[in-house]
Amino acid sequence: MNNKALVEIFIPASGERYDVRIPLDIKMHEALQLISAALSELSDGKYRATEQAVLCDEKTGIIYNINMEVAELGIRNGSHLMLI
Repeated sequence: MNNKALVEIFIPASGERYDVRIPLDIKMHEALQLISAALSELSDGKYRATEQAVLCDEKTGIIYNINMEVAELGIRNGSHLMLI
């Protein structure tokens, strides 16, 4: 599991948090699609996956560049992300 990171994702719309493993060697837009679809199912419809979904750093609010690899963005085990 060295090529994946366990991150916590907060969804403000539902107020819920989820622990998710994401691959570090894929582009953020691919990770976003995977995360968005998974959390749409896990949240029992409280969150709906859309084309406009955005992942950002929960603490700073900085939106991640979807054209960069997850590892390049500094995401690692224990990172706190926000899905909006």
